[in-house]
Amino acid sequence: MPLPQQHRYRVLFTVLAILAGLLLSLWLGGRHAEQRAWDERSVEARGQLQLYAQSIRTLVERFSSVPEVLALDSDIRSLLRAPHDRQLRQALNQRLERLNAAAGSTVLYLLDAQGETLVASNWRDWSSFVGNNYAFRPYFQNALRDGGARYFAVGVTTGIPGYFLSHVVRDAKGELLGVLVVKLELEDLQREWVGQPGVLLVADSYQVVILSNKPVWRFRALQPLDEQARAELVEVRRYAEQALQPLAHQVHRHIDDDADWARVDGPDGNRDYLWQRLHMPEEGWTLHLLSEPVGLADSVRSYRLAAAGVWMTFAFLLLFLIQRRKNQRLQAGIRERLEREVELRTAELREAQDGLVHAAKMAALGQMSAALAHEINQPLTALQMQLGSLRLLLDSGRPEAVRDGLQRIDGLLQRMAALTGHLKTFARKTPAGLSERLCLGDVLEQALQLLAPRMRSEQVELRTQIDEEAEVLGDAIRIEQVILNLLHNALDAMADSESRILLVRIACEDDGCLLSVEDSGGGIAEETLGRVFEPFFTTKPVGQGLGLGLAVSYGIVRDLGGTLEAHNGELGAVFTLRLPAAP
Repeated sequence: MPLPQQHRYRVLFTVLAILAGLLLSLWLGGRHAEQRAWDERSVEARGQLQLYAQSIRTLVERFSSVPEVLALDSDIRSLLRAPHDRQLRQALNQRLERLNAAAGSTVLYLLDAQGETLVASNWRDWSSFVGNNYAFRPYFQNALRDGGARYFAVGVTTGIPGYFLSHVVRDAKGELLGVLVVKLELEDLQREWVGQPGVLLVADSYQVVILSNKPVWRFRALQPLDEQARAELVEVRRYAEQALQPLAHQVHRHIDDDADWARVDGPDGNRDYLWQRLHMPEEGWTLHLLSEPVGLADSVRSYRLAAAGVWMTFAFLLLFLIQRRKNQRLQAGIRERLEREVELRTAELREAQDGLVHAAKMAALGQMSAALAHEINQPLTALQMQLGSLRLLLDSGRPEAVRDGLQRIDGLLQRMAALTGHLKTFARKTPAGLSERLCLGDVLEQALQLLAPRMRSEQVELRTQIDEEAEVLGDAIRIEQVILNLLHNALDAMADSESRILLVRIACEDDGCLLSVEDSGGGIAEETLGRVFEPFFTTKPVGQGLGLGLAVSYGIVRDLGGTLEAHNGELGAVFTLRLPAAP
């Protein structure tokens, strides 16, 4: 049933009134919060700047009288009258050195009327000022003109920024003799500011940042430098080789004479700041403090939410419930898809790992193929000879001798069957995760059986120390693969050794079983010892290995809950396999 026209107008008017009141409350709440935050931040920033200014003044005033007092010293005047007096220069060098250390300044030095340094407190250092001419520096020129000067610049000799305080030296008649200078490096003061809130910038008369609690902001120009200013700075080498990149900024709102709301494109990115200023006329500097509006956004949001909360309570609650239900369904679907994806990827990784393990076994069999062929060929040759002998014995009517020959043939066949049977078992592709109770000595015996032909051909002396009670849980084929790889590497390491000794130990220790393989190959270089288990890392010549054997073995042992380690022993490399003992 359609609503009456008057009722529709009332509903429309009510909705519009609610929306208008909501918008008005949002605007008033935000405006009030913003104005209050500006006032609070401005007061805090002004207080911070006063503290920073006081610390600078305290440091400068502490040393401002040092050159003025030293200018009255009779020895200083005597040296300026007789600059070639070596004994007096040496004495004053040592004296300035002691005075500088006692005062805590950076350098004290004396210039003659032409700007050449006669003596300095750093006369012993590689960066000694003695002999350098600083007549081009404004602190020298201004001292000659005004009697004293204060000047900030990057040191010409040291390259370290500093604040220079100078005072002219005159004789009793008022005749100009030279200039005394004290240099203060403000790096310690700057380090004290690091970690303080906001970005502090100390700018000189050229509006170039000379100090900051964030070093990356230093030597930025707060306003563009014209060609004349740049020429003056280059002439006196005030900032050495610094590029003086401009600090681009745009003022959003002018708060008062010393505060602005601006967007600054600085080293930390393009951000909005409350920019507060404080002038230091004595030094000709200006302190700038840039504060981010972190609290401002929170305050505005809180006031707006408080003003709109009454209006939007029910709507927010309903939206929240609908959104939560939608999120729950979405999350349930995402979890289900993730679980399927994880299961699929796990199966693929397990299949890839099994394939890699099987490929390593095939590679090991390939390395043993020649020796195993020789091992099988010997019984075949013997069989052929035995069959020839049996024919002769049958022709001569000697059945007892024929029976003995058949027993020998049976022994040879059993030997070949045992060897080929174990080869087929070892080459079988077995999945990971199989577990059975194994005697570690039996597994070692199977591996040694496969390597016996190579060990005999290479005349390797095998020494074993086996604890028959060492039993573990695991897959016999995979454990044998690990042992076989360790034995192969040991034989490869001894290929060029005169003495070939292979020492294999099996022992029980605490709740685990240890199998160690030590060769007499000279060991592994210390710089590569920590990388032997990395995939594709090998110390063998090109074409003799891909560097996967130890990496695969390490993965097999880890899956079995054990560890595989390498170090150098008395004879050579030692690989230790540790597996949990069977309960």
